[in-house]
Amino acid sequence: MTSIDTTPAELFAAKALASQMKEELIYDILPYWSEKMVRPDGALLGRIDGHDNPDPAAPIGAIMTARVLWTFASAARVTGDASLLEMAYRAKSLIINHFYDKENGGTYWSLTPELEPEDDKKQIYAIAFVIYGLAELYRADGDEQALDYAKRLYADIESHSRDHEKNGYFEAFTRDWGPIADMRLSDKDANESKTMNTHLHILEAYTGLYRVWKDASLAEALRNLIVIFLEKILGADSHLKLFFDDDWNCGYDTVSYGHDIEASWLLYEAAEVLGEEDLLRRVRESVPGIVDAASEGFDPEKGMIYEKHPLRNIVDADRHWWVQAESVVGYFNLWQLSGRQDCIENAVMAWEFIKNNLIDKSCGEWFWSIREDGSINRDDDKAGFWKCPYHNGRMCMEIIERVNNLV
Repeated sequence: MTSIDTTPAELFAAKALASQMKEELIYDILPYWSEKMVRPDGALLGRIDGHDNPDPAAPIGAIMTARVLWTFASAARVTGDASLLEMAYRAKSLIINHFYDKENGGTYWSLTPELEPEDDKKQIYAIAFVIYGLAELYRADGDEQALDYAKRLYADIESHSRDHEKNGYFEAFTRDWGPIADMRLSDKDANESKTMNTHLHILEAYTGLYRVWKDASLAEALRNLIVIFLEKILGADSHLKLFFDDDWNCGYDTVSYGHDIEASWLLYEAAEVLGEEDLLRRVRESVPGIVDAASEGFDPEKGMIYEKHPLRNIVDADRHWWVQAESVVGYFNLWQLSGRQDCIENAVMAWEFIKNNLIDKSCGEWFWSIREDGSINRDDDKAGFWKCPYHNGRMCMEIIERVNNLV
C-alpha cells in the first residue's frame, strides 16, 4: 500500500476507527459466535434466526463453516490471542472430516445436523471460501494439513471449473463434477454458467493462498482473474456486471453496490499480493471509478443501499449488514491510495450508521439489514448459512491492520 500524507485530523479519525473496530471484534462479534454457535457435541450450529432463537434442525453450510474458519484464524493472527484458534480448528475439523468429498474431491454444499451430506453439489463459490479459510489458518498457525487441503481444492477448481477455451470459471457441478441444471448460488441469482460473485471469491481465495504458497501456476491463475475483472466484468460505467453465459455475454442490468465497493479493494489487494507493477498500476487506476460508481448508492446518513435494476426502475434500498461493512473498507482503501478526504469521511460515516442501526446492543452481533423504512429486518438470520462473521469481522481486522501500518 502506497503511503500518503495524512492530516492530524484524518489520522485521529483513522485511529479512533481502529480502536472502535477492535472493541467490536473482541467484545461482540467473536464471542457471539464462540458462545452461541457451538453445539454441545462441538460442531457448529446451523442457524440462529432473526429473533436470536437457535435452530438445531437447520443444515450446516460450507460457506458459513469456511467463513468461521477464516474469521477466527485471522483474528488469532491479528490480535495475538491464540485461544481464538480453537474455533478455527473446530471449523477445520468439520471441513476435513465431513464437508470434504474423499472420493471425488471438492466440498459439499451443506451437511445435515447429523453431519452427513445434505446437498452434495460442488458449488465453486463455496470451495473457494474453504481455500480462503484454510490458507488463513496456515498463515496464522502454520498448519500444514490446512495448506495441503487448500492446495488440493485449488487443483480441483483448476481441473474441473476453469474454462480453458473461453476463460473464466464455471459455477457449479454435481457431486462427481458432472453438469448440473441449477447452477445458482441462491434464488436471487440468474442461472448462468459464469458470475461475478464466484469469480470475485475465487480471486479472494487465490490471493490468500498465494500469500502463503508462491506457486507459479497459482500466480498465473491469479493474474488471469485480475485481467478477467478488468476486461470482462468491469463495465464501461465502472459497475460490475453480474451474470454471464459461457461466452461472457451479459444480458442483465443489475447493479450491486456492495459488490462494487468490495471488489474495489479486493482487486487491489490481489494485484498487490501478486506484485506485478504494470498490473497493479492498471488496478490502481480503476479503483476510484469503481468506488465512485458504488457511491451512487451511498448516503452518509443512511448507509449504502443493496442494489438497483435500472431498466425496470426497481431499487432495493435496504441496508444490508455486509454492504455496510464492505463500504467501510472500500472507502478506507481509496483514502489510503488517493488521500481523498471524502473517502475517510465516508468510512467514518458508514461505521456510524452501523453502530447506530445494525449492531444488536441487546443480544450481540448485527442484524441482517435495516429496511428502507428504517425498521430492523428480523425475518432474516442473525447467524447462519449466509450470515457469518466474515464481512463484519474482516472489516474490523482490515481497519486495525491498516491503521497499525499507518503509524
